Amino acid sequence: MTVLPRLGAATVPARTAGRRRPPAETGIVHLGLGNFHRAHQAVHTAAALAHTDGPWGILGVAGRSVSVARAMREQEMRYAVVEISPGRTHVTVPAVHTGALVAAEQPEDVLDALAAPGTALITMTVTEHGYTYSPRTHGLDLDAPAVRADLAGDGPPRTTIGQIVRGLQRRRRAHAAPVTVLSCDNLVGNGDQTRRLVREFTEALPAAERDDLTPWLENAVAFPNSMVDRIVPATTDVYRDAVAARLGVRDDVPVPAEPFSMWVMEDRFAAGRPRWEHGGALFTDDVEPYELLKLRLLNGTHSLIAYLGALDGRGTIPDSIGRPFIAEAARGVLFGDYLPSLAVPADIELHAYVRQLFERWANTALGHRTQQVGSDGSVKLRQRVPEPALLHLRAGRMPHHLALTVAAYLCCVAPPSGFSPGPHAAAMVDPARAALAGIADRAPSGSRTAFVEAVLESGLLGDGLTEYPDFAGRVAELLDVLVRYGPAAAAADATRAAEAEPRPVR
Repeated sequence: MTVLPRLGAATVPARTAGRRRPPAETGIVHLGLGNFHRAHQAVHTAAALAHTDGPWGILGVAGRSVSVARAMREQEMRYAVVEISPGRTHVTVPAVHTGALVAAEQPEDVLDALAAPGTALITMTVTEHGYTYSPRTHGLDLDAPAVRADLAGDGPPRTTIGQIVRGLQRRRRAHAAPVTVLSCDNLVGNGDQTRRLVREFTEALPAAERDDLTPWLENAVAFPNSMVDRIVPATTDVYRDAVAARLGVRDDVPVPAEPFSMWVMEDRFAAGRPRWEHGGALFTDDVEPYELLKLRLLNGTHSLIAYLGALDGRGTIPDSIGRPFIAEAARGVLFGDYLPSLAVPADIELHAYVRQLFERWANTALGHRTQQVGSDGSVKLRQRVPEPALLHLRAGRMPHHLALTVAAYLCCVAPPSGFSPGPHAAAMVDPARAALAGIADRAPSGSRTAFVEAVLESGLLGDGLTEYPDFAGRVAELLDVLVRYGPAAAAADATRAAEAEPRPVR
């Protein structure tokens, strides 16, 4: 058996078209050392630096998991990105990281890095769940034990917002150099949301700390909005084998990704940035239309595909979208419920964009898993469902496929007693799973409507939908069809009912 050399500085093949060595200086500290960052922002940064060099090395910070950080250190900050489609596999090595920390083990090093004078950008991909905000108010969850502990300052900060504010405090006291905080997560107005949470944390500090930090935050820290888009599945041995076959080296932490990648940002940076436009990024004065296009047409539809697919016993998104009834439901929610709720940016050709979405979902070589896409639905759906649903309900139209999305989610994560949603749904991770199970236990036996009403009253999807009991009733009807007759019957029910509704006006 041949033992391959480990990927490292001396074993990066020239044909990978990546950097042979990382940048000499760190200019970016990134919170969230997961697959998405390493296949998206890092790749765009590598392409930008290939065009125009600069002090833009990335110090990656994992939250608690040590596996990726350890492997990257052992591989001299190298890892492979495996771009895969049915007709082609392309492997590159970005080599833009200057270090890898684990916040749970090296909290002081993380704060020092955030405060370092050379750090011009603090970026993050911590998922929607990582912002510790209240689903009802969209403000900082001041009742969360971790937030309270971070505000007390009795130990190292544990939340993302706590880490950022404590790092900014240290920065303000050391040299007060300006810095940009750039969210790369799927939140509407992610920069505005991050700014609001940082300020709410600061407002909750003791008066002396608050008064010292607030004026500097207003004048020296920028929070641009951004939109990110790339499908990045979990790493498996399939991708480790692909790297070994193509590069002749062993990589413990390669990242699989689709060929498509998109990044849209406001060009509001307090202390400079890489020339990301040469790495394929788009800069605009108004990110929101791109955000909504992606959050609803891609992410919202993706969620419905995942939930219906899991309930149909499908392990991957390509297997799911290959089922005609799921493809029909995807078109129904995309064109009928989501598209009328947004304005398509002028430089996006809609039909080509939608065609590309279906091609991306059907990428059998990538095999994005339904359990991965369906996880954290309680956080994801409140970003995607309520606003378009309310738009239709206020216009007197029932958004049947959005109701189907909620019903399928509940069927996967809070299945009724005696019903098994299957192994793929059972494997979905969701912070609200226990709370939803408690709501189900308290609901009158057999009453789907009472259960759905209690879920909406809990604030899972905000407050607005509680004003429309017909929506809860429709979700309950579709939940009942899912349990009794299966996902194909529920999708057909939603499609028939949607066809009978008045045509929505965009």
